[in-house]
Amino acid sequence: MTMPVMEPDLDAATLREWARVIDEGPFSSLCWGERIAFDNPDSLTLLGALAAWTERVRLVTTVVVPQLHDPVMLAKALATGDMLCDGRLTVGLGVGGREEDYRAVSADLSSQTMRGMADRVAAMRRVWAGEKLTESVLPVGPAPVQPGGPRLLVGTIGPKTVRSAAPWADGLAGTTLDLDVERQNELFDVARTAWAEAGKPAPHLATSFWFAIGDGDEPRAQVHRHLRRYMNWIPADLVDAMAPTTGWAGTQRQLRDVLRRFEDIGTDEIHLIPTSSDIDQLHRAAEVAAEVTG
Repeated sequence: MTMPVMEPDLDAATLREWARVIDEGPFSSLCWGERIAFDNPDSLTLLGALAAWTERVRLVTTVVVPQLHDPVMLAKALATGDMLCDGRLTVGLGVGGREEDYRAVSADLSSQTMRGMADRVAAMRRVWAGEKLTESVLPVGPAPVQPGGPRLLVGTIGPKTVRSAAPWADGLAGTTLDLDVERQNELFDVARTAWAEAGKPAPHLATSFWFAIGDGDEPRAQVHRHLRRYMNWIPADLVDAMAPTTGWAGTQRQLRDVLRRFEDIGTDEIHLIPTSSDIDQLHRAAEVAAEVTG
């Protein structure tokens, strides 16, 4: 389950309540994404809070864009998060599709590539391995609880990205806009092949989609409102055109059936993305997740 970090008018009480319910529920992971030129909470600051607010669920960044950070400082922050949550951290990394985020932090736009991300992953792994980067007495710490650092997932929707990430990633943290299960399975097959050719264990296969639960037309309207706000870098008429077929909207029974279809193709996790901060949406999703995983 993804935290409602892209919703308006958030406060600490709302985020804490969502974290508590996710941690107590049937969910395997608690996720949250990163944007800079938006009014969402800072991802790394939130990591510390989520580590304190939860005890069981894995914490998954979906995704952090390493090119927006100094890689050594990012490695230090993530290692600190891994320490605070006692090794429950998984790090999803992505190139990021919004130039305004790069410009907001004066990041080099030429680094907005898979090579740019891989270079930063290599630097972070050096930190997590305890290598000295300078002539200092001690290396950059703290050491992560998980040896070698947290598990890394690549945020992707395309086969080229999947193949290029096979040398360093442990799996996928993808997304599906139209919930095309057959197309998602084709991408999973690309990952399975790429990981096998790299001599690595089978990849962790995760994808995500926006959701809204309810009856009648309101769930689809809720998704539409969310997309209008979240996709503010895209012309509104284009968002309106894609809204009827983007994400998922329907009843709890229909959501259960969708999750079963993804389960049938070997999906390890679905990272559900809420389109409202209404806690009732979370409780309803938890009921469905309990049925599917039970």
